[in-house]
Amino acid sequence: MAAALGVLGALALAALFRALEATPPLVPWLSPVALFVLVAFVGWLARSVHVRVQKRRERVEPSRAVAWLALGKAAALGGAVVAGGYLGYALNFITRLDAAAPRERVVFSAWSVLAGIALTVVGLALERACRVPGDEENPEDAENTPERP
Repeated sequence: MAAALGVLGALALAALFRALEATPPLVPWLSPVALFVLVAFVGWLARSVHVRVQKRRERVEPSRAVAWLALGKAAALGGAVVAGGYLGYALNFITRLDAAAPRERVVFSAWSVLAGIALTVVGLALERACRVPGDEENPEDAENTPERP
């Protein structure tokens, strides 16, 4: 859903530039680079939290766990919107690859799409790393556990 909103937003933005007969902006090379730096940070954090919570079974302060969970959710949703937005933007120029500017927009948008997908994946990994071992709902376990007062 978030990726679809990104695509629709980018298509609307391109339509606005066409309606105003304005030149659409170039995609700076720093966009995919910054996104990949963010992917590396969230990926490192996901790995660190996974080792801490899942492997070593350390107790984590609840406020810290909530912050990690929120960061994972934001990274996953933000990555999906970014990937969809850059995909929609690139689709506007895919038929004009013979010119340098549209080709550059497509290439840097494609790298940004890949970075957005990677950000979504590591964000989901961070969310999953925040799960407490044994926290999954199993119907068999629910039947065998006594109810709490």
